Amino acid sequence: MKQQVARLSPHQNAKVFAVLMATGSVVFFIPFFLFFYAVAPADDQPPLLLLLLMPVLYLVVGYISVALGCAFYNFMYRYIGGIEFEAKGEGV
Repeated sequence: MKQQVARLSPHQNAKVFAVLMATGSVVFFIPFFLFFYAVAPADDQPPLLLLLLMPVLYLVVGYISVALGCAFYNFMYRYIGGIEFEAKGEGV
């Protein structure tokens, strides 16, 4: 049976995606930051505040971009339809 996604919740999807982006950025950003901090000359080291600021920035930008994307999808659904997928029951 083919079904279409009629609406994406902007707040819920954006909240989940923003938290995933923030935690994912911490996993990658901390090791790279520590490496660059260790190899950079003493007078040219990145500020430690950047270590805290980048995951927060990822959180905010991720939330805003996904919320706008979901709102745009919901607006365009009226004109072009939604994402279509096929689902089967377990007994079929």
